[in-house]
Amino acid sequence: MLPAIGDLSWVQGDGKEPTMVASGGAAGESGITVMRVHFDESVHVTGTVRQHAVFFQMSPEMGFHCRFADRALWHRPGLGQLAIVPSGVDIVVDADDSLDAVLVAIDPSRFALAAAEDSALDARIIERFICFDDALLEIARRLSLECVRSYPNGPLFWTELASGFMDGLIARHSTVACRPTKGTLGRAAFARLRDYIMAHLDGAIEVTALAEMAGRSPFHFSRVFARSVGVTPHRYIVHLRLQRAIELMRAGRLSLAEIAARTGFADQSHLTRWGKRVYGVSLTELAIGPDPAKLAELAPFLGG
Repeated sequence: MLPAIGDLSWVQGDGKEPTMVASGGAAGESGITVMRVHFDESVHVTGTVRQHAVFFQMSPEMGFHCRFADRALWHRPGLGQLAIVPSGVDIVVDADDSLDAVLVAIDPSRFALAAAEDSALDARIIERFICFDDALLEIARRLSLECVRSYPNGPLFWTELASGFMDGLIARHSTVACRPTKGTLGRAAFARLRDYIMAHLDGAIEVTALAEMAGRSPFHFSRVFARSVGVTPHRYIVHLRLQRAIELMRAGRLSLAEIAARTGFADQSHLTRWGKRVYGVSLTELAIGPDPAKLAELAPFLGG
């Protein structure tokens, strides 16, 4: 079984698993894992996808028989074309040729958080057998190279790539229902909660107060919030605190102790621990940010 994607069986022509050229993700909680894989002589994949999965074909045109849930198709995708499978979908993929592929796995919780922050609360990935997306392809190639070369540009560069990949999925390969799904937050309610949190970042923010604003019990509110946004209310508050702390660090006008106090962390050490956990780097590296020259190269592909 290959890691990260799901409960899948992967078999090539000799009956063995394909060759894993590279697999992993940089330190931190980007929500993106990339795999570069080679199948020799034939391809057979079957099972259930547990993360959102984007498969990029890196071989010349070849024939595939694919089944995603109750939909089946025989087709001949070419070099650089992609397929998208939402989490929870059963798949079968068969081909009689060798295949090189890049697979990008997206944590559904991190995708939900990115969608909520991109004004696309309750976004749903669109299942696609075959399509072409130049920007996603280029980001997937860069993610693959970072993985193969052991992340030479560091976790912050990886995080920027991961964010750009998710933004592209949200903008071009997802849909949002006109009405909120039963048991989730509405967009207006979420906007009020976010505004309240942002206005009180420097103090204690109680889940009971947020639940009261949403008109729910604390227990029910926490479940509905996590289902809608992908993280618990506490982790979302930390997410916004860190975003603001990074803005203040990069502005360079306050000490780290002052920034911690203004963003609701107990002290500088508390801020440091969360920064390392979420972004995989020290506060000094967070304050500097990723190499702007490297990001400039990717500007045409980032930002949805």
